[in-house]
Formats: sequence, structure tokens, C-alpha cells
Amino acid sequence: MYGAPLDVSFRCIKSLSDTLTEEPGRGQRPLKRNHENKYVSRSLRLNNNIITDLSGLHAAITHFLAEPQQLAWLDLSFNDIGHIDPVLCELGELRVLYLHGNSICNLSEVDRLVKLPFLHTITLHGNLIEGDKGYRCRVISSLAKLKMMDFSAVTPQDRSMANIWFQRNSCGKRKIKDVK
Repeated sequence: MYGAPLDVSFRCIKSLSDTLTEEPGRGQRPLKRNHENKYVSRSLRLNNNIITDLSGLHAAITHFLAEPQQLAWLDLSFNDIGHIDPVLCELGELRVLYLHGNSICNLSEVDRLVKLPFLHTITLHGNLIEGDKGYRCRVISSLAKLKMMDFSAVTPQDRSMANIWFQRNSCGKRKIKDVK
């Protein structure tokens, strides 16, 4: 049984290396520790800080969690993250990823997350990419296993629209490449 989420939010953390000196907050459920004094949890909250990049994420996860490879839920919302760092793709058990309220400006970066085989929930609203034409369709077409996006269920109609969007946009790209 895994314990409560590990909460290192609202700390004015600029760099993930700064988390190594932080003591996680106490939530409603007690935090469980193993014999090495590491937390038995599959969830980590790093939201509402001022993190700009994810270098040091692996070290932070390893520092806190008894089984870092089992991290399933990561909240990085309300920071100042500008890119979807490839380090996220190393989190093979990740199922839920909150990135809303950041500074991600390139929609194609979402494609990196296709390497996460169990990712079923993502939030990206409140980033600059939200204003891109086809935002929802692009994300849903890129991440085929999504069940929830931006706190809203991915419906069969969403999936159908994403497939149509993908066909229209991938055909257009092929035509441009063929002309060159």
C-alpha cells in the first residue's frame, strides 16, 4: 500500500535541487517512511513554486521516494516551466501529470510524452499552447491513451475529432514535403 502524496508545494522553490533541503508538508493523511527513512508514496506535489526547468527532477524523486521508479502522479502546476523536458519520459509508471499554469509555448513538445505508456490524465491549460488552433485535438491525437485532459473527460467524440484533425494536418504536411 502506498502512502499519501508527498507535498513540496508553495515553497518558492526555483530549482529542483532546492527541494533536497525541504521537508514535505503534512497533509490530512500521515506520510509513511521505509527503513531508509524515504517516503512510501507514488505521488509528488511540486506545484505553486517558481520552477523554470526540470533538471534535477530525477535526483529529487530519488531523494524523497522509497521507490522512485513507481512515481505515478506528478503535479508541476503553477510554476514557470517553459518546456516539456525529456526527463519526464523516464518516469515509466507515470499516469497523471499536471502541467497547467506554466509557460509551455510549443505544442509539439507534447509529442515527447508519447513515450509514457500509462499516462491517462494530463493538464496543460493555462499555458501559451492553449491558444493554439487545434490544441485539444492535437494533444488527444498525440497521447492515444488519454482519458482526462484539463480536468475534462476525453469522450469518443473528442477522440473522433482528434483523428480527423490528425488526418487533415498530417496530409497537409506530406503534401508540403512532396512539393519540396
